[in-house]
Amino acid sequence: METKEDIIAHLTVALEENDIDFLLSVINALARSKGMAQIAAELGVSREGLYKSLAPGSNPAFGTVVKTLDNLGFKLNIELKQVS
Repeated sequence: METKEDIIAHLTVALEENDIDFLLSVINALARSKGMAQIAAELGVSREGLYKSLAPGSNPAFGTVVKTLDNLGFKLNIELKQVS
């Protein structure tokens, strides 16, 4: 994942496929690239807590995911699901 477009594509695929572990893996990788300690400090959580929250298999608070994405420069958008 090198460009913002690549990152958006990965996040979109994870959300479209309801693959929470993949979504958390992408966010985790982004957070590590920025600096987990820096993000944790900016969010007011511990570094260890943020690592645990973003680990595949975890069940983080929705607010943690949204705040982390915001900190990384991303936001979630909601749209109607296409039904066939």
